Amino acid sequence: MNILLVLIPLTMLGVLVAVAMFFWAVDHQQFDDLDNPGVVPLLEDPADGEPEADPACAHPIEDSTPHDPA
Repeated sequence: MNILLVLIPLTMLGVLVAVAMFFWAVDHQQFDDLDNPGVVPLLEDPADGEPEADPACAHPIEDSTPHDPA
């Protein structure tokens, strides 16, 4: 029963830390854009020295499988 004298204050301290971290994240705009950060790692970076491709000029991907002329 004496363990409750330790666990209750530790739990309250943990809750206060979690609430403080949540409000810090909200204050620092961590939840402003929830969609784009998940897609950024999937985008390909342009090679060094190459300009970024204009999406308006993009061509469809051609079939790269080898064709048997026989």
